[in-house]
Amino acid sequence: MNGPARFSENRRGFGFVDWFRPGEYERTEQVLSDVVASGASYLRTHLSWAEYLAPGGEKWFDWLMPKLGSQIDVLPCVHYTPPSLSRTGQCNGAPRELKDYADFVDHVLTRYGKHFRDIELWNEPNNLLDWDWRQDRDYQLFSEMIGGAAYWAKQRGWRAVLGGPCPFDPSWLNLMGERGVLEVVAAVGFHGFPGTWDSEAGSWSGWDAHLGEMRAILDRYNKDAEIWVTETGYSTWRNDEVEQVRKFWQALNVPADRIYWYSWRDVPSDVPVQEGLWFDPRHYHLGAVTAAGEPKLLARLLTSGGLAKISEVAGLAAPAVSVKAEPIVIVGGSGFIGSNLAESFLADGEDVIVLDNLSRPGVDQNLAWLSDRFGDRVHPVLADIRDYVAVAPVFADARAVFHLAAQTAVTTSLTNPMEDFEVNARGTVNVLEAVRKAGKSAPVIFASTNKVYGSLEDIEMVELDDRYMPADQNIRPHGISEARNLDFCTPYGCSKGVADQYVLDYASSYGLPTAVLRMSCIYGPRQFGTEDQGWVAHFLIRALKGEPISIYGDGKQVRDILHVSDAVAAYRGLLNAITSVKGQAFNLGGGPRNAVSLRAVLEEIRQIAGREPSVSFSEWRQGDQFYFIADTRKLEAAIGWRAEISWRDGVRDLGSWLREQRGLGALAPEPRRVPA
Repeated sequence: MNGPARFSENRRGFGFVDWFRPGEYERTEQVLSDVVASGASYLRTHLSWAEYLAPGGEKWFDWLMPKLGSQIDVLPCVHYTPPSLSRTGQCNGAPRELKDYADFVDHVLTRYGKHFRDIELWNEPNNLLDWDWRQDRDYQLFSEMIGGAAYWAKQRGWRAVLGGPCPFDPSWLNLMGERGVLEVVAAVGFHGFPGTWDSEAGSWSGWDAHLGEMRAILDRYNKDAEIWVTETGYSTWRNDEVEQVRKFWQALNVPADRIYWYSWRDVPSDVPVQEGLWFDPRHYHLGAVTAAGEPKLLARLLTSGGLAKISEVAGLAAPAVSVKAEPIVIVGGSGFIGSNLAESFLADGEDVIVLDNLSRPGVDQNLAWLSDRFGDRVHPVLADIRDYVAVAPVFADARAVFHLAAQTAVTTSLTNPMEDFEVNARGTVNVLEAVRKAGKSAPVIFASTNKVYGSLEDIEMVELDDRYMPADQNIRPHGISEARNLDFCTPYGCSKGVADQYVLDYASSYGLPTAVLRMSCIYGPRQFGTEDQGWVAHFLIRALKGEPISIYGDGKQVRDILHVSDAVAAYRGLLNAITSVKGQAFNLGGGPRNAVSLRAVLEEIRQIAGREPSVSFSEWRQGDQFYFIADTRKLEAAIGWRAEISWRDGVRDLGSWLREQRGLGALAPEPRRVPA
């Protein structure tokens, strides 16, 4: 054949690296689909000589290379010599005959070359474990082996890429120029992992310095050779997904012709890396998605908004210098309640530190909204509360702390109880410890949940036409009070309950002025409701879009829904009265005046949307309560608070926001109501 099939020329984009092991058909299909959806132009993967010659190897690569090449510009990296062709009998060793490597590359080009236009030759010279790189002879052997393969690839019409060592070695690259290798390659690879490995080793001088030195060497031997960053990445082993986004954005702006991010998916925990199984945990968290395929912030932003969204979030992460000595810190300040609370303080002229990891889809829009409105008085700190080292400095000068960050879904807690515990329980202790060690006795007000009271299965219910009500006449007038025994059920209830009790204990054990609000269902503007959390907004969004709504149970379950502006008033009122309320927990909800069944809310949504929503019913979910109405008399007496917005007015207000800010269609005229 006479060279590869023609590919359309891409503008400088980005790519991902991912290795596919023989037999991973389903995983390959999923990764390929996800990488394409991310907007990536390129995919770098390995074509292992050892795997190719193993039983079933040809069949695997006969499937893999056409599959990848049909959907994306694929760069195969040819490496790993089998023991049978090694000089010493070791896998990874150099071939007995240097020409064997070029012959194998020639075979790959003949068999698969129509699926790619570039081929990478070996990943780095220090993988040749049986060669002594202190010996000039072995440098000569390597240059002959790679140079011969590159020359032949070029003769046949493909572009050869010289894989780069990690860390960058300018002396080695210059030697490759002296030995003639650089003359026959189209590009040279560079590996760099600032913030994960390179920086700590003292070998990192910055992208411009390293790539500038590389360019100077290439210009001496081959001015047309391109620089490709064939591997760069950032490990989220400390859960710092925002920093991964920042590092990705920085990499996209380096002086190179192509960028490959390592990697798309995390390495599974049962797979050994080069140094061995779990030799270094950082190896296992370099992906844009987890090993189970769950998107991290990087993957989510790329898929939902592309590079524009990456740029926006990377810009939001830039810190601003506070003009006030004692800012308000809102943990989870980009979230629904957090952003509304932040707005109220910012509108009063306060400086607010917004601590958030942007883990909930859409909340970056809330942070952008705050920054656009209030400028430098908004101080984003994009970090994860599980990372104590990263978040502790945030609380050094805090005047007050509102802790609203959490894993919020019962369903998610059942699927991943470890993560649920780490975020809700450990994350809360991290916040408390950081505040305590700051030594300023800043008040901490914590967002707890009515789930700390359990499923309330011991309360006998009466089923009416459209709702459940307690048979106990003593509960009906006011609801469930704080006198109710705690009963943690589901991992979510346990983790939030643990956090609830830690917050209260820090008042008694350390004298920290803390208080807890055990919330019922809060709704309102700036809420990105999902099926698992924020059901009022979720129902309304689905109805306005004309999409079906799923209800778990029969829809007769009752909640006391509370508009977010009333919730903000409660949080602020509790702070103002912290001296008298410290160490106490209070229920927060709409109370009996705003008690509604899901069916009643759906009827109101029908009138707002102007059409009948499509509703289906499924089995009850674990831990779901038939009835919860918060008895808020304790809170009302302590701070003079009451719910001011009726649930119907509040739901219509949310609908107006969804129409105006998210363009979800016109609302129906407000119906005339007959006075009760």
